[in-house]
Amino acid sequence: MSEVAPAFRGPIDLHTHSSASDGTETPYNVVRSASEAGLGTLALTDHDSTAGWPSASEAARDHELTLIPGMELSTRLDHVSVHLLSYLFDPADPALLAETETIREARLKRAHAIVDRIAADYDLSWDDVLAQTEPGATIGRPHIADALVAKGLVPTRSEAFQGILHWRAGYFQPHYAPTPLRGVELVVAAGGVTVLAHPGTGPRERVIPERRLAQLVDAGLFGLEIEHRQNSDEGKERLHELAAKYGLAITGSSDYHGAGKPNRLGENTTGPEVLSQLIDRATGWSPVYGAVTRTL
Repeated sequence: MSEVAPAFRGPIDLHTHSSASDGTETPYNVVRSASEAGLGTLALTDHDSTAGWPSASEAARDHELTLIPGMELSTRLDHVSVHLLSYLFDPADPALLAETETIREARLKRAHAIVDRIAADYDLSWDDVLAQTEPGATIGRPHIADALVAKGLVPTRSEAFQGILHWRAGYFQPHYAPTPLRGVELVVAAGGVTVLAHPGTGPRERVIPERRLAQLVDAGLFGLEIEHRQNSDEGKERLHELAAKYGLAITGSSDYHGAGKPNRLGENTTGPEVLSQLIDRATGWSPVYGAVTRTL
């Protein structure tokens, strides 16, 4: 008798967050929720962290779902935040590990500074923010938003970002992040595969400049996350043009955060042929195939 090679099932959602960063569900429960939602394959992509991989892997095996371990790496281009979805890289790669530690430390300092500024005008403390986090979580603005909600200062996380946490409100603080080019180079060197997260949130002219995108392609960029609720119609149109020109894969994802955002699991999905290409390209880590292995 011989084993049948493991295979993933659809639907496929390649962008989700847990309480290891700014989601509201534990890594295990994100995978369980995905199974209950009818998904066959899920990527866990917490911000600048792989802390959720072990628990999510356990859940994938328990619920017979394929897990694509990943991360959403923070990068910055000309003062604009650019997020880089990174999949199946070696989480122990020294260079990437050092960079994510630097980013997390910068996020923590930034969060402290924002809370200090807000506390001058509102009844908010650092302890209020900590009360909204899980141990080991990458603390960021979403946790501050949750603290504002818990204190009754705003009704929802979304309204916190539209009001007190909006950059125009005067409490915003930037934080360190590498360039997108450096991010792609680090992830590729760690055996991973990179996709630009929701890069079309504004009009056509706000999509990443083509010369910059060409540099990322030369460095090994795999694809563009086009099917995402934050991408505008104009942005999607331009991204499809760029994907065709540069031979980039197209992904679709939910960007699920549990109760933290209205995004629902599986609201946008990725084609199986794209995931097959992604898995074939990766050399740093392997998917967790939770489906029962059959024998012949």
